[in-house]
Formats: sequence, structure tokens, C-alpha cells
Amino acid sequence: MKHTKAMLLTLVFSLVIGLGLVSAQDDHTLLLATTTSTQDSGLLDYILPNFEETYHATVEVVAVGSGEAIALGESGDADVLLVHSRNAELEFVASGNGLIRYDVMYNDFVIVGSSEDPAGIRGMTDATAALQQIMDAGATFVSRGDNSGTHNKELALWNALSITPEGDWYVSAGQGMGAVLGMSEELGGYTLTDRGTYLSRQAEGLTLEILVEGDTKLFNPYSVIPLNPEMHPDINADLGQAFAHWITSLETQELINAYTVNDKPLFFASSVPYRVAHAHAE
Repeated sequence: MKHTKAMLLTLVFSLVIGLGLVSAQDDHTLLLATTTSTQDSGLLDYILPNFEETYHATVEVVAVGSGEAIALGESGDADVLLVHSRNAELEFVASGNGLIRYDVMYNDFVIVGSSEDPAGIRGMTDATAALQQIMDAGATFVSRGDNSGTHNKELALWNALSITPEGDWYVSAGQGMGAVLGMSEELGGYTLTDRGTYLSRQAEGLTLEILVEGDTKLFNPYSVIPLNPEMHPDINADLGQAFAHWITSLETQELINAYTVNDKPLFFASSVPYRVAHAHAE
């Protein structure tokens, strides 16, 4: 059972983990609310055993859209968040639900579709123009429709066009990224996906192709946010802060960079400790 931590203990522990240490705890289970892309890409299966071994802990992963993960944080049903929805993250911290957001890694979004490419968007580098062309052609587009970071990025692109997508051509799935990629393949449609999940599923036989990439609007940063124990006294604040320290540490950042599928990196490290270390190396 999770137990209430006094603020003094939280502050003292913050100093301890800053030295890369961890104290003995009654509860060695961490509840991580995260986006489906970190799970579907295989990244968590690759890096979490290191955390569990280092901290003698068990990580329970709840992989949902970033919006739902943040909602779990707001209700105190998580210890730490690993998400990719920048504006919602900033609001979460500003409201007092999270202590601070730390940069962890990034990749990018891409628009994928079948090789037939009925809307003729192959090779375009303007994501909004490509969406306009898909709509004008009445070609099938499958949306996450789940208030995830990917869904919010898609909606921002439509909003830049002053368009509210609707009609038979627009399918709102309400599903995670892996399921939406499968649905898009079955329907011969297009979708917006993070590159990491796409590459992972492509290695498993997905036939959709990357048709639009390289737009700066498609940048996709991820962050970690430990919950605030003053707002949520029943969380495992110690282990949540330990996780934030661990995933932003140079060692784990190198693990993230080392994770590849078919020799292709899925995520790129971006924490402050990583950037500082590599700035000094240069």
C-alpha cells in the first residue's frame, strides 16, 4: 500500500537521488502512466529491466494516450508520467499536479499510407498541405481519436487549415497507435504516426509507407513528470522521482539511443545531463 510522505522526507530524498542513490522503501512498485508509443515501439521492454534491477522495483505500466495518462496523474492514479503532449504537460505542472517536466527524448511524426497513395501526397514536406490534399481527394484518413499526443498533433495540423475534419473519409478510431496503423493498412488509408511505433510495426510486417516527413511541425518531444506528493499524498513519490532521475541520466539516455529496429533508431536522447555531456565532448 502506498503511504503518505512528509514534505521534509520528499525534499531529503530528492537530494539523495540527485546523487544517484535510493533509500529503502516499504513499496517497491512504481505506477508509470505513459503513451502507447513508448509501449508499442518496444522501448519500455528494452530499458525498464535496467530500472527494476537498479532500484529493486517493479514497474506497472499503464499505456494509454497522453491525454488519458495525464488524466491519471490528475487523479493521483500514477506515480510518474512519460508523455508527449507539450501544452498539456505544461498545464499539468502549472496546476501543481506535477513537480517539474524534464526532457527525455524525441522523434518525429510522419504521415503514412499505402503504396497506391490515392491522394498523391508522396514526397510532400508540408504536413498541412498533405492533409488538405487527402481531404480534397476524399481518401480514407484514420485518426487516433483518443486525446493522445499524436491525436492532439493531428488536430493542431487541421486547425492550422481552419478545418474540422468530418465525413465518411475520416475515421476516428479511439485506439492506440499500433491498432490505428493496423486499421489504416486494412482500409488502405492514411494516418499520422510517431516514427518509433511505425518502424517497430514495419519490422513486424506492416506494409504502409512513409509518404510525408521532414516538416518542422512534426517534431515530437517526450518528457517525464514526477507527481507532486503535496497534491497527491498517496503516491509513491520517492520512486517516481527516482524514475525521473534514472530516465534522464546519461546511462539511460545512452540506452535510449542504442534502441534500434532493423538498425534504425526509434528515439533520440535529449535530457539536460545528456546534452551537457555531449556538449563537453564536442
